[in-house]
Amino acid sequence: MNKLSKFCHELSNFTKIKPEIYLSPATGYRARAEFGYSNYSYTMVEDGKKKYMDKSSIPHLAIQQLMPNLLSKINDSELMQNQLFQINFRTSGAKILATLIYHKPLQEDWVLAVKNIQDNFKNLSVIGRSKKQKVLIGVEDLEVVCHYTNSSFKILQNDLVFFQPNFYLYCLMISFIVKKLEDPKDLLELYCGCGGFTLPMASKFNKVFATENNRHSIRLLKESIKLNSLFNIETARLSDNETASALANERPFRRLENIDMQSYEFSHILVDPPRAGLSDETITLSKQFKNMIYISCNPETFLRDIVKLDREIVSIGIFDQFANTEHLEVVAFLK
Repeated sequence: MNKLSKFCHELSNFTKIKPEIYLSPATGYRARAEFGYSNYSYTMVEDGKKKYMDKSSIPHLAIQQLMPNLLSKINDSELMQNQLFQINFRTSGAKILATLIYHKPLQEDWVLAVKNIQDNFKNLSVIGRSKKQKVLIGVEDLEVVCHYTNSSFKILQNDLVFFQPNFYLYCLMISFIVKKLEDPKDLLELYCGCGGFTLPMASKFNKVFATENNRHSIRLLKESIKLNSLFNIETARLSDNETASALANERPFRRLENIDMQSYEFSHILVDPPRAGLSDETITLSKQFKNMIYISCNPETFLRDIVKLDREIVSIGIFDQFANTEHLEVVAFLK
């Protein structure tokens, strides 16, 4: 039984609604990819074994085309190779950010070597990282343009924040949510990241209050709000449990002193938690909201949380973001 059949079978224990299924291309779909570096090669683990390669078919074509050429330049430089152990990529489709991670401090001679390499590639920025050190050559923040249902927005990301990995299905997830949305007033969003859903939801709700614990994500979201000339989003750097505590008026937060929580008329809560799923505090908080949008990267914890939430599934989409793996992304509307 493949992963789609397995999840649909398990889902049938909770609802009679048939999910909408969205498939990804089998190759070239990842807008971000992480590789080890060893023995003059990129490495990744498959079936418990380390695999060596000079490129991969999984990342976006722009990354695929760069990988062997960048690897060759690194392998030609003993300085660049020395104690390099990881190479990460992100792309907007037009530009690429490569992060080289080392077990050594990076000196000025390393910077000069990277600049010489960078001259060979158009639209490439490089970040060098080692313990407590970051060296930037180029532009750190990637600007991605997302088109969905006759609309679009711009969003900034960098190598320190989570961003939806599938270049093709991300915009389809937004279209699915917009299509299923009913009677929106104000939105509370938890785990908002750098605004992957916050920004498009701003045009559908009167006001959006978005919370996230990662300071880098909140910084980028604030810059993306300005970039899109949006005026109905307020943000706060709060964890899920802190957000629950703030809404319950259990204690004051200095990070909320300029935000009037009483001015919101929340009709929906949107959650996009990590693989561990929802905390008990968040589940308790969610019971205050008639409508819930649950975005899950882990079907197992999603089904576990459905039992705890005690809600009706109104509609559900399955997005095969990770072709040829066991992973699925789920977007569900719950009442």
